[in-house]
Amino acid sequence: MNAAVKPEPVDPATRKPQGCTNFKLRQLMRQVAQHYDAEVGKTGLKTTQYSLLSHVFKLGPIRPVDLAQAMRLDASTLTRNLRPMIDHGWLVQGEGADARSRLITITPAGREKRVEAQRHWKVAQEALNRTLGVERVLAIHALVDDSLALLGAATEGASHG
Repeated sequence: MNAAVKPEPVDPATRKPQGCTNFKLRQLMRQVAQHYDAEVGKTGLKTTQYSLLSHVFKLGPIRPVDLAQAMRLDASTLTRNLRPMIDHGWLVQGEGADARSRLITITPAGREKRVEAQRHWKVAQEALNRTLGVERVLAIHALVDDSLALLGAATEGASHG
């Protein structure tokens, strides 16, 4: 006669995460990115390009250095991401306040492309909300925001220490 084996209670003070947090986050990020890319990609944009258009729409005209900071990108990544957007005529890089500065601005074609992509982004977001549940999505947002703040403070503290 086999009796059901009950798991032993786990002491929260001795509990430790199993596996690599980086690997788990990358797994989640890949699946989420594929989900959004499949829908937003119907517009001919990558999700990262839609994000770039949206940031310039909301913050522009904006200096590349300020855009990179707002998007938490390094300058070389931003430059690489801007090139196809400029080539398609969705963004322009013009002169800034002085001869050395530049400003990124969204064009009318870029505004139209953003609106088109936004409709698809919304479809992807609503599908994710249904699949995971709104409460879980809200919890993910809160956990990510808190974690970014803590990691940012730790990084800042280390660089001043």
